[in-house]
Amino acid sequence: MGKGRLEAFSDGVIAILITIMVLELKVPHGDDFNALRPLIPVFLSYVLSFIYLGIYWNNHHHLLQSIRHVNGSILWANLHLLFWLSLIPFATAWMGENDFATIPVALYGVVLLLAALAYFILSRALIFHHGKDSVLATAVGRDFKGKLSLVIYAIAIPLAFVKSWIACLLYVLVAAIWLIPDRRIERNLIS
Repeated sequence: MGKGRLEAFSDGVIAILITIMVLELKVPHGDDFNALRPLIPVFLSYVLSFIYLGIYWNNHHHLLQSIRHVNGSILWANLHLLFWLSLIPFATAWMGENDFATIPVALYGVVLLLAALAYFILSRALIFHHGKDSVLATAVGRDFKGKLSLVIYAIAIPLAFVKSWIACLLYVLVAAIWLIPDRRIERNLIS
């Protein structure tokens, strides 16, 4: 079957998730800059999660540009990814509303870890379906960035119980690693 519906559905879900997150930014009571101060943690968690959803949307787009068709396994793998991404607004709001407290920061990391794992599973399902000699398989290669991200999340989650700001810095590090779009697929599509 074609990939168009999968792309459209995924784009719609990610757009809704961003909308849900921005609706969590409540207008402060007050008309000076001091009224904004309590919103700083909420805004910072929103920015980080917006970047993460943007990274997933960008890389998901590239992933699907390298394939021709999908099957049932790929549809389920994609839904698995969207499930974990759909929890980002909740984890974001909880973390921001509680000033980056230990448990919310750890839960945020768990959601990020499981979303990354789901993305890895989706990419493997696509490679399995299209073959180990496909454009996607060649582009993804050994997927160092993907595996490194999983390791950093796995380290960050327990560190949230030591110092939550260390875990947050590691989440920012993973976002920085992926902020520059993954050009492997674009290079292989051109070749």
